[in-house]
Amino acid sequence: MTRQRGARAGAPEQAARLKYPYNGESMVEAFLAKLRLYWPLTKSLQTGLLLATGLAGYMSARCPVTHWYDFAGLSISLYLAIAGSTILNMWYDRDLDSVMNRTHHRPLADGRVSPGEALRLGLLLSILGVGLAAAMSPLFGLIVFAGLFFDVVIYTLWLKRRTCWSIVWGGISGGMPILAGRALGLGHVDGIGVLLFLAVLFWIPTHILTFSMRYLEDYQAARIPTFPSTYGFEVTRVTIALSSLLAALSIGSAGILIGVEWGFLRLLAVLTAGLVLLAVASVYRPSERINFGLFKYASLYMLSAMLVLSI
Repeated sequence: MTRQRGARAGAPEQAARLKYPYNGESMVEAFLAKLRLYWPLTKSLQTGLLLATGLAGYMSARCPVTHWYDFAGLSISLYLAIAGSTILNMWYDRDLDSVMNRTHHRPLADGRVSPGEALRLGLLLSILGVGLAAAMSPLFGLIVFAGLFFDVVIYTLWLKRRTCWSIVWGGISGGMPILAGRALGLGHVDGIGVLLFLAVLFWIPTHILTFSMRYLEDYQAARIPTFPSTYGFEVTRVTIALSSLLAALSIGSAGILIGVEWGFLRLLAVLTAGLVLLAVASVYRPSERINFGLFKYASLYMLSAMLVLSI
């Protein structure tokens, strides 16, 4: 294949070079190029955070970890299932991503990855993740599958474009990794696992709603119903504050029942106080700065809380 000198390579040409890499590139270089292209499809930060909750759930039941192969299997299966469902979400929402300023540069939205390619990759990772989980434990596999089903089918395919209340079902999906991890460690679902699940379920509105307030114009351009566009900013801020408080109560109660040492409980209390104070401040002194700070802190809070529970 030849190109005119000085012509700028477009997305189709880039895709062609990745599909037929034998024009001077080594197979290793071609593989790395593919990896760099596929990596954004997994939303690595989001996937990593959900994976951290699953590992924390397992370690809350099995600490110290004595069976490294279970821990490794848990990590691999959860990562594959979460990454696979994320890619399937991007595959279905590529038309929305293409009209939003925040997401129009994603590989699927701008044509660097074909829809068929993404669909095959998402299905492959999802099947491998759920299959490995089921091979380790039927209960573990069932919960991992439920998380994928709620995320892809209920949230993305059915409700996301219809109602702002879709975030509840997205929250259920987000809570499945931590429930799955604890169930694998215990061999059954218990009250602490449910509390940990609720902590993530109630934390997700804080994360998502602050995001939808910041990028409201993008969501409106894509015609995605959100809490701010449906109920207004004031109701959304109150919802964020209530969900943050419920998340804090759930994770604090779980920490006490797990038997987390007093020093770590105090650290968890300090982290929780920061989350609640920011959420309350967003109600009484609303500003773009506080909203964005709450969005950033919410992710830091969840990751830190998972580390505290794990340690």
